[in-house]
Amino acid sequence: MPAIETKPAAAAVEELPQDGTGITVIDPWLSPFKDALKRRFAKSKEWIAKIEETEGGLDKFSKGSEIFGLNVDKDNNIVYREWAPNATQAFLVGDFNDWNRESHPMVKNDFGVFEIKVPAKNGEAQIPHNSKIKISLILPSGERIDRLPAWIKYVTQDLSVSPAYDARFWNPPASERYVAKHPRPKKPLSARVYEAHVGISTPDQRVATYKEFTKNMLPRIKALGYNVIQLMAVMEHAYYASFGYQINNFFAASSRYGPPEDLRELIDTAHSMGIVVLLDVVHSHASKNVLDGINEFDGTDHQYFHEGAKGRHDLWDSRLFNYGHHEVLRFLLSNLRFWMDEYGFDGFRFDGVTSMLYLHHGIGTGFSGGYHEYFGADVDEEAVAYLMIANEMLHQLYPECITIAEDVSGMPALCVPMSLGGVGFDYRLAMAIPDMWIKILKEKKDEDWDMSNICWTLTNRRHGEKTIAYCESHDQALVGDKTLMMHLCDAEMYTNMSVLSPLTPVIDRGMALHKMIRLLTHGLGGEGYLNFEGNEFGHPEWLDFPREGNNNSFWYARRQLNLTEDHLLRYQFLNNFDSAMNQLEAKYGWLHANQAYISLKNDSDKVIVFERAGLLFIFNFHPTSSFTDYRVGVEQAGTYKVVLSSDDEEFGGHKRVAHDTRFFTTPMKWNERSNWTHVYVPSRTAIVLALESTI
Repeated sequence: MPAIETKPAAAAVEELPQDGTGITVIDPWLSPFKDALKRRFAKSKEWIAKIEETEGGLDKFSKGSEIFGLNVDKDNNIVYREWAPNATQAFLVGDFNDWNRESHPMVKNDFGVFEIKVPAKNGEAQIPHNSKIKISLILPSGERIDRLPAWIKYVTQDLSVSPAYDARFWNPPASERYVAKHPRPKKPLSARVYEAHVGISTPDQRVATYKEFTKNMLPRIKALGYNVIQLMAVMEHAYYASFGYQINNFFAASSRYGPPEDLRELIDTAHSMGIVVLLDVVHSHASKNVLDGINEFDGTDHQYFHEGAKGRHDLWDSRLFNYGHHEVLRFLLSNLRFWMDEYGFDGFRFDGVTSMLYLHHGIGTGFSGGYHEYFGADVDEEAVAYLMIANEMLHQLYPECITIAEDVSGMPALCVPMSLGGVGFDYRLAMAIPDMWIKILKEKKDEDWDMSNICWTLTNRRHGEKTIAYCESHDQALVGDKTLMMHLCDAEMYTNMSVLSPLTPVIDRGMALHKMIRLLTHGLGGEGYLNFEGNEFGHPEWLDFPREGNNNSFWYARRQLNLTEDHLLRYQFLNNFDSAMNQLEAKYGWLHANQAYISLKNDSDKVIVFERAGLLFIFNFHPTSSFTDYRVGVEQAGTYKVVLSSDDEEFGGHKRVAHDTRFFTTPMKWNERSNWTHVYVPSRTAIVLALESTI
């Protein structure tokens, strides 16, 4: 797609049009689509104005969890409210009233909201903490249905009784509540993201806990140099094998990892380490579960979702929200506020954004990059407006909030503020990069790698819209796919990763390319970097959750993090390199520096050279040729030294690069740079040089 053309610096943002077309001044290629941009912007502004008029503003409107669901006042009275417009009667039932379906009737108002107040008894809440509850509804037909409260904050599952979840009233005494002790960290200039799943964060064949993640994973993540954790599968999902993407209880933190207080402690502890924690939020669809989800909550199929086929995702077998409904907006916006306020999350990675943006949900559709694909009749403008409002609300209320969009389509202006006509995300995921690496490893011999095409894919992003680059995420780790390390050397991973066995050509190549691919992606691919847990050290197995197809085995639903601690295994070397790479970025900040200048893409030598943040990156992907006195261009004159070499012994390399060598520049143009220097760059090695004065 065309790159954004930058406007002269003198033109301030305030001077740009305020009707949603400001982005067209920055990117003139969008000018033919001004009407669509105006329409999206107007729809969002209309919603915000309506909420201001009817609800007292976005701040108040998005605090729905303080009104709906079960809330306890200062005197221990419990108030429960639930929106169920189709129901004619409702009753609160549970352990507290011996499941009497008539003793606690609720009163319905003109907006379809049922309410009941359960007064305190002897100063104590009548409904015991952690006791089971439900709402029992009478439908117009006279049928009675029981549901879990839609805004319930804690549910548990007893598989010996039923796969369905039980709703529980979470109201621990003050002595048992976890109170955060640490402030939120500031938004990092460079986002180095560790994508993690609590349940698999153990080498044991079981589900790990929040407590274990806090104790074992947080120090590890910190030591590796990551400053953002993207936490998956926290919103409660009935089916573990869904990887957390079939949500049934939107306000409940998954109980399979422990109680809510343990998650609060996890996030607070991360904050104490200066680590930002993002929630992988799923607002693109919902579980079709009726007994323990919000599907058919009030007996209709169109309460929270679109009616009929429009409300069903054919591939995901799930329900699709009606983003144009007032109460659905309240539910979803309040859901975002809840996770920020109740647990202290610092932002969100929005899952399935492509499915939200288009009426076809991306099914059977390819995106060529032509702008007409992003502004035609296939766009779901109600969903676009919701995302604009959500981002606007989050960034107004939480200035340090981070939002990331998982969008494969490449929609322009996704990461531009709403004021300019954008959707308002901070970052988008560079989903084309892992596809490129896998395609290369599957289809090309080493000598056929195309350096120009690799560089083009890594830098093909919209100027002014920040991108998070990654070589592989959880998607590539799943069963049926392969991680980079498995593509590179799965034939020998179980036999030749010991330091006691000879370093075979397969393992040597695999480890060398694993490091180079990651550093090249880190340095060239975006304004942020992401890694999925375990992939940093070449985890030897894919990921597959317990399910009927594998006899409910946990064998692959775990991360063998202990492999990096075994000094007889080579995994430690890849782990060391990942840490060194992140620490170097933390020092020089290339992720928040200007895009790299690539001075060399030599397809015969298989060499890539670029500069970013004052560093000189040199990659030799040639399988056999090392180059002595290789001339490389560099803009800034001075004396350079090696600050990182993938060939170092601590990274499992061959020690062919001397760190004490000083590289002097010569003032003569080379590859469009003002100076050059000579370097020794061994085969399958990446080196990074820095000015001696900065080391």
